Amino acid sequence: MSVSALSASSQNYLKAVWSLGEWSDEPVTASTLAARVGVKLSTASDAIRKLTEQGLLEHARYGAVALTPEGRAHAVAMVRRHRLIEAFLVEVLGYRWDQVHDEAETLEHAVSDFLIERIDEHLGHPARDPHGDPIPRADGTVEKVDAVSLSDFGPNKRARVERIADDDPKLLQYLADNGIGYRTILRTRPAAPFSDTVEVEVEASGAVLPLGRSATDAVWVSQLS
Repeated sequence: MSVSALSASSQNYLKAVWSLGEWSDEPVTASTLAARVGVKLSTASDAIRKLTEQGLLEHARYGAVALTPEGRAHAVAMVRRHRLIEAFLVEVLGYRWDQVHDEAETLEHAVSDFLIERIDEHLGHPARDPHGDPIPRADGTVEKVDAVSLSDFGPNKRARVERIADDDPKLLQYLADNGIGYRTILRTRPAAPFSDTVEVEVEASGAVLPLGRSATDAVWVSQLS
């Protein structure tokens, strides 16, 4: 069954469960899922129950929410749609990377599987979206990105930006204005004591920028020699 056969609401919930676990080892709960989707806990709980009855989720009472194999297949299909649409909007239509998330959230429910495969072919089967997130392949496999958040990276290291969370357009625009994007090379420097910041130097420009926790949690990097 194609993911198109599911309602937009079901598509959103399944994608949210998968996305919550993509960059975190924390269990997905009804509360975190409700916050991710932007609904009341009672609404999310009702949706979880219905998706569990359909065989798409597993959920023990008061326990974690997990995808069944069928649920995962649908979730990954939605993630693939979202990220390919983002890539298309940036590469073909000239959108900025801070403009595409909300647009893709709408379009992902309307496109057909055929259109998504044509977009993938037109773009040359890209491995990453404009924010560095891996684009699932047509067979459902997903590249594992070896990266850690900048918050946990430590000072005096050279790093490459591997992905930046795309849920805050203002943060994306701020980083872009300061020369930081996917694959940017940075050097981390010691920040002022008790400042709860990470100071980074953009290698290409030499610009030095202090980043607060909300920014460093969103930036994921790999270490370079």
